[in-house]
Amino acid sequence: MKFFQGLKVVELASVLAAPAVGMFFAELGAEVIKVEHRKKGGDMTRQWKLKNEDPSSPISAYFSSVNYRKEYVDLNLGNPDDLLKLRMLISESDIFLNNMKAKSAQRFGLDNESLKNEYPRLIHCELSGFKHDDSKVAFDAVLQAETGYISMNGSKEHAAKLPVAFIDLMAAHQMKEAILIALLERSKDGKGAHITCSLEESALASLANQASNQLMASHEAIPMGTLHPNIAPYGEIMELRDKVKFMLAIGTDTHFEKLCEILSCKELLKQENYSDNQSRVMHRTALHVHLKNAASKMTATDFEKACLENSVPVGRIKGLAEVMESRVAKEMLREEEIEGKDTKRLSSLAFQISR
Repeated sequence: MKFFQGLKVVELASVLAAPAVGMFFAELGAEVIKVEHRKKGGDMTRQWKLKNEDPSSPISAYFSSVNYRKEYVDLNLGNPDDLLKLRMLISESDIFLNNMKAKSAQRFGLDNESLKNEYPRLIHCELSGFKHDDSKVAFDAVLQAETGYISMNGSKEHAAKLPVAFIDLMAAHQMKEAILIALLERSKDGKGAHITCSLEESALASLANQASNQLMASHEAIPMGTLHPNIAPYGEIMELRDKVKFMLAIGTDTHFEKLCEILSCKELLKQENYSDNQSRVMHRTALHVHLKNAASKMTATDFEKACLENSVPVGRIKGLAEVMESRVAKEMLREEEIEGKDTKRLSSLAFQISR
């Protein structure tokens, strides 16, 4: 898909959020130039290597995940000539992605006040960490801690963070949406735009039902593992006779009735404790014992087939190696050589457009 062919993006950003935005535009045909200061290591994720990765490689698998179809330019902004080269790149571009600290941006003349008059068509997108405190180092784990995610993730015995930097990814989506709006508006009036987005706001905007649970019902979310505070049995894990595990996502009374039929425990439907969703939430621990015992008598093949035939939402718990062998994952695979290294990642695009 070449929807953005002819569009030019300068990416002065590192780690995950803003580079994910750059990759989005690159995948859709834009020319994306990633600016790094390589003598200082460049994008820090180049060094975020697993134990089994080549220590001499210029890139890591982590870096490869959001850097694809980009041109890499090495500039030292402390050098006046290099700073001038950057400004020339910006003058020729449509979008400028920047996640520098505000004071650094001002020092190099890359803040919005310095750019907006000189480049009136430029869409300047700035990412910050905490909206009102630029002094804090805002890595994803810090944001997960300070915006409530850690407090309600994992189990009572073990705290946990989300296994990928979801706050960065949510911020990337926020920035992409804002840039697309700005491009649409620019097509009408020819004017650029200044976009600001923070990881903090992106995290809060993604709290969804957990925020409303607190705001409307004074519900303080606690670590529940895979469980859902509003629905049961939802998130419960059952192990079948052959040790294959499934997660339940029973969202309606009809789903529950059909599950009980599949597991040959229809007697549960007569019990008041399980008569509706709210009752099941209140008595979910006892309910899980009944369902787990029933599930242990079935094979995974029979259970999965019956659930599919009866439209009962369950998910087989798969490891990533198995997931990457799926038809959809193979269709989304993107490969590229970067600086002599063969790289792989999944596409950032989860949509198709036809006209």
